[in-house]
Amino acid sequence: MNPPPLALIVDDDITLRVLAREALEQAGCRVEDASTGQEALAAFQREMPDIILLDVVMPGMDGFATCAALRKLPGGAAVPILIMTGLDDVKSIATAYDAGATDFVTKPWNALVLSHRVRYMLRASQAVTELLEREMSLAEAQRIAHLGNWRWDLASNRFTASIEVFRILGVVPDGATQDFTFEQFIARMDSPDQASVEAGIRQAIATGAPYCHDHRIHLPAGDVRVVHHYAEAVFESGGAMTSVVGTIQDITNQKQAEAQIHFLSNYDRLTQLPNRQLFHDRVTQALAAQKRHGQHGAVLLVNLDRFQRINDTLGSKCGDSILREVAERLRHCVRQSDSVARHDDQEPVILSRLRGDEFTVLLTHLHAAQSASKVAQRILESLNAPYQVDDRPVEVTASIGIALLGQDGEDIDTLLRNADAAVHAAQDKGRNTYQFYLQSMNVALAERLSLETDLRRALERSEFVLHYQPQVDIRRWEIVGVEALIRWQHPERGMVSPMTFIPLAEEIGLIDRIGQWVLRTACVQQVAWMAYGLGDISIAVNLSGVQFRQADLANSIRTIVQETGANPRCLELELTESTAMQNAENAVTILHQLKAMGFSLSIDDFGTGYSSLAYLKRFPIDTIKIDRAFVKDLASESEHAAIAIAIIAMAHGLKLRVLAEGVETQPQLDILRDQGCDAIQGYFFSHPLPADRVEQLIRDLRAKSGHDQRAA
Repeated sequence: MNPPPLALIVDDDITLRVLAREALEQAGCRVEDASTGQEALAAFQREMPDIILLDVVMPGMDGFATCAALRKLPGGAAVPILIMTGLDDVKSIATAYDAGATDFVTKPWNALVLSHRVRYMLRASQAVTELLEREMSLAEAQRIAHLGNWRWDLASNRFTASIEVFRILGVVPDGATQDFTFEQFIARMDSPDQASVEAGIRQAIATGAPYCHDHRIHLPAGDVRVVHHYAEAVFESGGAMTSVVGTIQDITNQKQAEAQIHFLSNYDRLTQLPNRQLFHDRVTQALAAQKRHGQHGAVLLVNLDRFQRINDTLGSKCGDSILREVAERLRHCVRQSDSVARHDDQEPVILSRLRGDEFTVLLTHLHAAQSASKVAQRILESLNAPYQVDDRPVEVTASIGIALLGQDGEDIDTLLRNADAAVHAAQDKGRNTYQFYLQSMNVALAERLSLETDLRRALERSEFVLHYQPQVDIRRWEIVGVEALIRWQHPERGMVSPMTFIPLAEEIGLIDRIGQWVLRTACVQQVAWMAYGLGDISIAVNLSGVQFRQADLANSIRTIVQETGANPRCLELELTESTAMQNAENAVTILHQLKAMGFSLSIDDFGTGYSSLAYLKRFPIDTIKIDRAFVKDLASESEHAAIAIAIIAMAHGLKLRVLAEGVETQPQLDILRDQGCDAIQGYFFSHPLPADRVEQLIRDLRAKSGHDQRAA
């Protein structure tokens, strides 16, 4: 419940103060009093009264000066002030109002009349306060909502508007009237919209129907706002139209948010290309047009070859940079084509980034289905040009699958599925090429998907096994180690070649888990052979490029060795020459870490990766393995034979051990022995064997060697 209003009586006559107090208390007011102007100012700041009764003739500061001073105090502008004076001349009345008085009463005053006058002034003050509060609330609400209102009086042609309208239009109002002409209002609209806005409002006047329209406003500073405009006619009780009222709301942020939502829903953030959703919509439209008009069209699925390796090697930031460049090159390619469809705004809508490193191209209005091959070839040529990443060239190729609208599918899902089958066919042909879809490809794709599914389950079902190929000292003709080679023993497919499943494992991201399984299994086998009394049998294990790029490779290997109890000095870690040279500086660091842990290190497939001899000297390796491609033609004295002989000489010059892979004939063995090769590995001595057969082979050789020594 609100407290009674507080009245402040200011008069130097104590008798009048007492009489006024009695009259006001009977009227339900609380009362404070003061005898001077200075006391009144202090009491006002202390009590904040709801009304002030102020005598004019007082010693020191008179009532007029006190009234003017009160109006300057915080909160003093709105409080009602009743001047009490015995002066009834016009000049005094004018002076009172000039000083800020709300009303005046002459002495002697009647107590009942005075109480009624005070109650009236309090009610009027409360009404004004509530009206101001409502206006302030409305103005604040309009400011928050960016909503202004205006009124156009048709008879006087007077156009008034709220402050928010001026703010939206970027206009500073002239004085407090906030008026300007209808023509000035229309002139603030964007030039292309002026005529339509004026026509819409005048149409509302002519028909009585509301006007509603979104349009632009050009601000003096050069900015452009988008507003929602609503207007309707106002009629008097007799039915005559008197005015038009309207609202104008700044919806610039809303439109920007809608545009952002539309972009996020339909476009790829990284490349700014349409995403899968928008591409689906465009293909659906193209299929409908193709059915109506019999037009030729095609969907091209562009898949970057082995792009994951770029991300693994150079990092996702560099990968993103390449993807943006790929998108730009694709834009350039399709803009060169005179056979591609364009949207209403003349911007190409035929490209999309489907996901990851997959892009799609929709071609419509083709002269013939085979015209798609011209675009595909141009795309391949464009993407083949080197990309500059951190001032170094990076090469990226692509495989493209082409599915024809209608012929290879009558819906987007079928078209993309068949284009994907064609992509895999292009990859099987060696990549960096395109392939039209053929029905037989679905059989191959289904087989590949089945193989992929089985491969994902192979680790869980313990279908992998290790075979071990002996490595033989070429002088002593004894087994000095073995290489661990993975085999997949599928319950239905039988033994699946690593040449089949290793590339697939790399592609689907399983190679790291498989590599860790190989290392752990080899470690367990090394411990078992030691327990069986075979002594220290060195086992060579290949590290894949994906494993070698793992930041925690050394810790991961250390953990496996510690958990299995293997001896790192009986483990040889192999990596290919090309893997080592992808990031040679990083390879130096990792290899030194592994060497410090006690492992032997070797470079596999040497001669195929274009090693820098400067880096080769910095790698802390023990063994170089000559690739089987150079061993194959040793006996024919070909260039490959010369390379193998040079590798042996170079390795020995660097005090490295040399092992030749793929030795299958006696002439190959003789040449390698003559050139000083240290060890061989190949079918000439033994195929890769299960662990138990390797164990038996080692025992048999040792027994034979012992028998030969005793016989000698």
